[in-house]
Amino acid sequence: MSLTIADVLVLPGLESMRLRAGEAGRDNRVRWPYVAENSGIAEWVLGGELVFVTGINHPRDDANLLQLLEEACQRQVAGVVILTGPAYIQAIPQRVLEAAEAAGMPLIEQPYSLKMVLVTQAIGSALIQSEQLGRSQHDVLERLLAGDYQSLDLLLHRAGELGMPLAGQWQVVQLQLEGSELLFAQGEAAQVETQLARQHEHIDRQLRQFLLHYPTSPPALGRAGQWTLLLPAIDAVTAMANRQQLVMWLNSLNVRLAPLKLFIGLSAAPHPLTRLAQAQDEARQALAAARRFSERAGLCVYDELGVLKLLSGVRDRALLDHFLNERLGPLLRHDLHHGPNLMPTLEAWFHENGNLVAAAQRLAVHRNTLTHRVQRIEALSGLTLDNAYDRLDIGIALMIWRLSA
Repeated sequence: MSLTIADVLVLPGLESMRLRAGEAGRDNRVRWPYVAENSGIAEWVLGGELVFVTGINHPRDDANLLQLLEEACQRQVAGVVILTGPAYIQAIPQRVLEAAEAAGMPLIEQPYSLKMVLVTQAIGSALIQSEQLGRSQHDVLERLLAGDYQSLDLLLHRAGELGMPLAGQWQVVQLQLEGSELLFAQGEAAQVETQLARQHEHIDRQLRQFLLHYPTSPPALGRAGQWTLLLPAIDAVTAMANRQQLVMWLNSLNVRLAPLKLFIGLSAAPHPLTRLAQAQDEARQALAAARRFSERAGLCVYDELGVLKLLSGVRDRALLDHFLNERLGPLLRHDLHHGPNLMPTLEAWFHENGNLVAAAQRLAVHRNTLTHRVQRIEALSGLTLDNAYDRLDIGIALMIWRLSA
């Protein structure tokens, strides 16, 4: 649960505050109020603040207000509040309103007659209440997903008290953000941490907007670059609709996140509340496939796993490792000492169903080079690529290799 700009505007006692521009940012989450006392705010905010500009301690002309607005956008604050009245800032300049609207930055007008102490008290109290409600809701959801409860009826009663009616059947969605190691390799740790925090906030905001399509869904659970959703799904038709909605949402979002990438795994559907723990396990298995198999375009449903269901169900990892080493161990050891060569070749050959021309194009190598590598693969592994049983073993071993990559 979180407090948004829209929530602030309807708090009791704050009715005289008006949103003048930046309607697109009404769902921005407010982390805390901050009163700007200097000429700029860039070095004083971390992101998510609702910034109040009074003009009492520093003159605010058009140029300064535009500067503050630009810094607010750069630092991704939740919104800007400008106090107006006869003494300091008489009115919000039209240029500032237009800039805020173009940037999607909420710009709120507050009359000086509304005392700041009342505003900050109302927002602070609402933030505390929202945080407490959010923690309680998350606790209920986590217990449901883990199957950690003595009485389902009591837990559902608690959920109802918290504004989360959970009757019905559901599909669990697991999301994971990856690519942070690339950012840390390219930039300084402090800057990367700030960038990641902003991207996490952006994903949180996009998830809240996505869930507006599902009024009965509880809020998303989020922690350290991972999120969990519950989407209503009464049958295969609604489950397919959920998949289509998520594909469109994910494709658009990943353009904004690059070089980071978000991956999604969905459970089968439908699942009653008593089987949410199983549904979460299914979603996690689907997520692993989405992350490891690029042909799935970042999203996978448990029903689409095929033989991967069997592999994921093998709890003794040593059995899978033994099979992989038995069938492809010589190739893995070769690539370990000479660089990735034979395993990517085998994977491309398998993916193209043995078509040497297509596999060579996929790897951007000459066909003769590919033919030589295939011969080398057969010699080292003892496998015959034209043998149906060997091909079956290769396919399973490649899946294990991808899952463990």
